[in-house]
Amino acid sequence: MFRATRLREDERGIEGLPVRLVIALVVGVASLSVMMSMISGISGLAVTELDVRPTPEVTTPDNGSVSVTVVDPDGGRVAGATVVARGESARLDGVTTAKTGENGTAEFDLDPELGPNQRDGTVVFDIKPPAGSDYADRRENTALLVVEK
Repeated sequence: MFRATRLREDERGIEGLPVRLVIALVVGVASLSVMMSMISGISGLAVTELDVRPTPEVTTPDNGSVSVTVVDPDGGRVAGATVVARGESARLDGVTTAKTGENGTAEFDLDPELGPNQRDGTVVFDIKPPAGSDYADRRENTALLVVEK
């Protein structure tokens, strides 16, 4: 016959359940890693992140000539990308765009300004990759630092 016991007095517990959960988790993670390695071999799904290298990296408010080189993670230059410069903590008169040439460099004539009692600021760059390429610009790019003399 069935005898009712209190929960505190029940000594049976669920002994095998945690072990089964751990085994299922390990098998699931191993299967997922095999599937991810198979997917990473497909080049159609992979994209390459771009970054910019402004020259000079540090400028003053009265010096507005800046060359921006668009590079891939290996340092290769990317031609045909559109670079957008906009003021962040340094002010610009609107948004400025330029397209990279065959050498992967875009030329900007910026006139950044700092506010009163502001010692430094930044100009940020966004990249629109060339059409039909496997490039992307999802992360923050290198910024141009503007410092007061």
